[in-house]
Amino acid sequence: MKPYTKRTALNTLLASLLAAAPAIHASDTATPPLALSTNVSLVSQYVFRGISYSQERPAIQGGFDLAHGSGLYLGVWGTSVSDDALNDASGEIDVYGGYANTLGDFGYDIGLLQFIFPGGRIDGTREKYDTLELYAGVTWKFLNLKYSHTLGDYFGFNDKSFGLGRGDSKGSYYVEANLTHEFLPGWTASAHVGHQYVRNYGEYNFTDWKIGLEKSFDGGWQAGLAWVDTDADKPLYTVCDDGRHCKNTASAKWLVHLTRSF
Repeated sequence: MKPYTKRTALNTLLASLLAAAPAIHASDTATPPLALSTNVSLVSQYVFRGISYSQERPAIQGGFDLAHGSGLYLGVWGTSVSDDALNDASGEIDVYGGYANTLGDFGYDIGLLQFIFPGGRIDGTREKYDTLELYAGVTWKFLNLKYSHTLGDYFGFNDKSFGLGRGDSKGSYYVEANLTHEFLPGWTASAHVGHQYVRNYGEYNFTDWKIGLEKSFDGGWQAGLAWVDTDADKPLYTVCDDGRHCKNTASAKWLVHLTRSF
């Protein structure tokens, strides 16, 4: 599940591609370079599309990105999660790959993202949360638009897991808009709004939004603060632990992160 910190890593990856582009076009015989980047983060909680999947507890995250000068890239990213929010899951591993490039002020990105939740099953069933999405995005200066489309069930939503006779959730989608602006050297403000549509399970649809501020430091360090909220149906996104201590994972929340990129 792509969080804020991984999007930051992808922005770093795209910046690497832009930096490599002049050398590639300068000579048709030049060997396209490979660039490996890594990132590790400590976050106050793991938030994906406005929903907390760490039960408002801190999470450790990190990943690797391999970018080719042609625009092709591969990556893997992982995070700790709450096994209350994602039943029996020992964590989350995302594997993704695609192609990104630029045309003047415009950038574009298309790829596949596989979400993997080792051991995770929807409570009381054998249905996995694992999900495959196709995504496509376009960027113009400070504006990014992105569309993500599930190629299978949306995180295990189907008749086997819910027994409602509605069929599967293949074809669910998430559409989002993101704004970023560096208003001072090293200081970046951001705003986000997105909408999750769950096919055949419309009560789980919701819109989320976020505003944030990030500061970059020497040595590859970044620190950020964001305010996140959703209009998701509270009872559907309330999760209780074994002690019956319940949390609305879709409620308004602050998100703090500290990231080191290499």
